[in-house]
Amino acid sequence: MEVADEGAGLMESIVTPTQSGIPLRPGNFQSLSHALEYAAQGTTGCNFFTSRGKLSVALSYRDLYQQAGALARRLLSLQLPRGARVALVADTTPDFLRFFFACQMAGFVPVPLPVSMHLGGHDAYVKQLNRLLMTCGASAAVAPEEIVPYLEEASRGLDLEIQGGADVFAALPEASKELRPLGPSELAYIQFTSGSTRWPRGVEITQEAVLSNLSGIIRHGLQVRSGDRCVSWLPFYHDMGLVGFVLGPLASQLSVDYLSTRDFAMRPRQWLNLMTQSKATISFSPSFGFELCLRRLAERDRDQFDLSNWRIAGVGAETVRAESLLQFAKALEPSGFNKKAFVACYGMAECSLAVSFAPLDHGLIVDYVDGDHLAEYKEAIPLEDDLPSSNANVRESSYVNCGNPIPDCEVEIRDEFGDILAERCAGVIYVKGPGLMTGYFGDPATTQEVLSSDGWLNTGDIGYRIGESLVIIGREKDLIIINGKNIWPQDLEYLAECLPGVRPGDASAFSVKSSSGGESAVVVIQCREADSEKREHLIEQLKPIIYKELGIDCFVELIPPRTLPRTSSGKLSRSRAREDFLKRGNWNESPALALCAAPSESLASL
Repeated sequence: MEVADEGAGLMESIVTPTQSGIPLRPGNFQSLSHALEYAAQGTTGCNFFTSRGKLSVALSYRDLYQQAGALARRLLSLQLPRGARVALVADTTPDFLRFFFACQMAGFVPVPLPVSMHLGGHDAYVKQLNRLLMTCGASAAVAPEEIVPYLEEASRGLDLEIQGGADVFAALPEASKELRPLGPSELAYIQFTSGSTRWPRGVEITQEAVLSNLSGIIRHGLQVRSGDRCVSWLPFYHDMGLVGFVLGPLASQLSVDYLSTRDFAMRPRQWLNLMTQSKATISFSPSFGFELCLRRLAERDRDQFDLSNWRIAGVGAETVRAESLLQFAKALEPSGFNKKAFVACYGMAECSLAVSFAPLDHGLIVDYVDGDHLAEYKEAIPLEDDLPSSNANVRESSYVNCGNPIPDCEVEIRDEFGDILAERCAGVIYVKGPGLMTGYFGDPATTQEVLSSDGWLNTGDIGYRIGESLVIIGREKDLIIINGKNIWPQDLEYLAECLPGVRPGDASAFSVKSSSGGESAVVVIQCREADSEKREHLIEQLKPIIYKELGIDCFVELIPPRTLPRTSSGKLSRSRAREDFLKRGNWNESPALALCAAPSESLASL
């Protein structure tokens, strides 16, 4: 391992931005170990950057292969059974890569765990870490040095052979056994879902599954070419971060530059600095990442980057928000960003990663539909460009087209009876293909709920088809049904975010049971305003807008900034927002009332 001094730029000894030094072999491998072995013959690898944009560690695939092999022999000295789970608290460091591939080579199954679940501090994180360790049945666990105390506390009473920081494992002797890497039909890893609608589940992904999915991503979704380079701040414990930007670059022999998720959250402009510095061509983010980056950029800074090489700005992991993305594109056009670089995609951990990609070089393809007709009849009737302005009785809804499924991936839209729906009819999305999980680890009952005997996965997402392309509406479990009318939470959230002072990501909508047994809609909004009259005015502004647009009464609560719960991957968790709302005990069924909490006060009824 080479460590750069604080002022160093990209290390010439590890990568060049235009070639790997070996023929491009896009994802055609029998195992992840095989993919690393091939990439190690070239000159590409990984660079890790500080929050200040300085190179801290450069790790070539050649060095990674050697270091992971040595670590694999140390792991073998533990004499764990083949397929034993090794939990890796997955910070954005070279040690994660070394341990992940050491497990591949030694015949053990790595299980990436989140650095922080953002659930309210020390005790909450320890509790969640403990449950994840138990769920995956870990035999060993490793964490970054600053997380080791949490890991030690979380692992008390568990039957772990060894746990601690990388130094604990470095002290193990190297076994003399021959390495037997995990084979095609064996598990490659267990990936915990983000847990946006229920407790995170451990998704079992085989070597064959992830490599098939990677091949579809590399060859068809991204159409990787010689000279491509990646930048990522996505967490390694999330499917888009792990599969998309750890395994993807390696399987296509591309170099990748990493900024930690925490550092991105603190200094999002460093993402753009890295894109500029390395002339990177591929980088992905959920919508909220682009929104955060735009919010933190001063007007004078928007022409200070060179984003002209950014050919694929992928968007996924949550509902794609066209409005905010187009604002990002417009603001950074002076820096050479091309809005046609946006590529919407759809996928989930249960599918390894990717299901579909929008076509390259087209930008966002937005479908404008009659929102009321969709809510009532579950049919997405397209609107003419001038219809919303010419017919005030039509409520416009817009959704981003996420493109065609990758090869060998079948998609069906089904109704509640399991029948396949026609084009533009909204229903549950079902997926079948070689990239699917084998099941949820240790949870056959939940596996049986979502994965049929003939290989079809119920994704739990709602969408519709336009020709062969796929449009995503939202999660089935998030759907709000008021008096038989379907209301999508993102519609309520969007209306709230249109108000002055409410930012994208500041609102969470869900339903709660009323005393009559029906459903009532609730919007919880993070509010920075301290003046009680202005806060009450915000509520009184929003309620009639919701009634006019959606025809329902809605209960509105204001809460302090940075208190809406999120998943480990940064997505809003509407299920936990609902739980928190009910725990606060201020639910009042009268639509004329709303809750309002000043940032420095406890929640109180107005």
